[in-house]
Amino acid sequence: MSSDQDHLQKTDTEERFDFKKESKAAFAAEKGLTEETIHAISEDKDEPEWMLERRLRALEQFQEMPMPTDWPGQPDLSEVDIDEIVPYIRPDVDVRAGVDDWTELPDEIKDTFDKLGIPEAEKNALSGVGAQYESEVVYQNMQERWEEKGVIFCNMDEAVREHEDIVREHFMTTCVPPSDNKFAALHGAVWSGGSFVYVPEDVTVEMPVQAYFRMNSEGMGQFEHTLIVAEEGSEVHYIEGCSAPKYSAINLHSGGVEVFVGEDAHVQYSTVQNWSKNTYNLNTKRALVEKNGRMEWISGSMGSKATMLYPSSILKGRGASDNHITIAFAGEGQNIDTGAKVYHNAPDTKSTIESKSISKDGGRTNYRGLVHIADGAENSSTAVECDALMFDNESTSDTMPYMEINESKVDVAHEATVGKIGDEDVFYLQSRGLDDDDAKQMIVSGFIEPITEELPIEYAVELNRLVELEMEGSLG
Repeated sequence: MSSDQDHLQKTDTEERFDFKKESKAAFAAEKGLTEETIHAISEDKDEPEWMLERRLRALEQFQEMPMPTDWPGQPDLSEVDIDEIVPYIRPDVDVRAGVDDWTELPDEIKDTFDKLGIPEAEKNALSGVGAQYESEVVYQNMQERWEEKGVIFCNMDEAVREHEDIVREHFMTTCVPPSDNKFAALHGAVWSGGSFVYVPEDVTVEMPVQAYFRMNSEGMGQFEHTLIVAEEGSEVHYIEGCSAPKYSAINLHSGGVEVFVGEDAHVQYSTVQNWSKNTYNLNTKRALVEKNGRMEWISGSMGSKATMLYPSSILKGRGASDNHITIAFAGEGQNIDTGAKVYHNAPDTKSTIESKSISKDGGRTNYRGLVHIADGAENSSTAVECDALMFDNESTSDTMPYMEINESKVDVAHEATVGKIGDEDVFYLQSRGLDDDDAKQMIVSGFIEPITEELPIEYAVELNRLVELEMEGSLG
């Protein structure tokens, strides 16, 4: 083991995430959302006219849509005041120069990602890395062997300039249009940063690519956009990490993700989100899956004051498949509302959804899901499994599955369980030498194992440690 790896293993996980840096911005938009703000963001990025036009159309749609308030049991969004959010902050670094060496970053930004362990992960387990600080990607690198095969991994602002035809065709057109929901429209108006991944036909990227999004400033919004295009027969695993320190003012994260899975292609999208308890996490993520394509979503969500996150897949082609695995953790004062949506629009399509939730100290988790099987999507199958674990009588866990089945020749299954950590289980482990906290941690680790076993070992260890800290009440 290298000395850097040894240092990261010894570094306290709480220290790695819950730290703050003095903000140094080259440009910061005014609070709120106006047409002048959109022009200022687009001008600062030197965008083409067509992108500015899309932003302005999205702004109009945002202003016309009401705030979602009528979903049963949804998180309270009354504190989310867009007029008090700073939508765009460009850090004091020349992001357009395409920094691909960590040593070229300002010390305070480099130190942030050193603490998060990103440079070390890049050396040992990744094909490429992107790192976003506030509203802009400050570091981007891709191993040369993948670039030689035509793989593109760059930030979205560079993609708008350098790969305009691909971006213009796919960006918020058919996958996640701004009209989808109010926060998708907000995202379309003020998006900044994020990742662009393009994998050519029949190319398999054997090691994951990762992007990490750090929100450092108080009272800001982060609106990164991720666009993944996997051509026919290709394969890629994209990993996303997110974190923010705790402040007294509200922060807003409203990212957007669009994935295009070509015929016989395979995309795995894994995310571990560790926001602070002053952050509202309101995202829109969707994949369009062609014939025999395969999409996998693996999501871990914790730390935020409220989360509304429902990755969705539209199975367009015969034989397309989708697999969702999610974990949510809610502690005191938290409402984590997560789930999945799958649309079976072709025959012989298959989906599985596995949801794991943990709540303690009065926290609330909720699975909210939709499975739609269209008329004519015969021989399709879906299986939904929701498991909830509660620590006390004050905590709650709800399950709200919704099935729309318009075809008779299908196989549909749903299973849900809710339970508490049993005294007998804890007693058994204590009889084997564990104390009460370690016994409960072992039970929880076994509960979330279906998710951690799907992640590379470095991220599985991190997810387990984050859950442990949440159980201790140490984060946020």
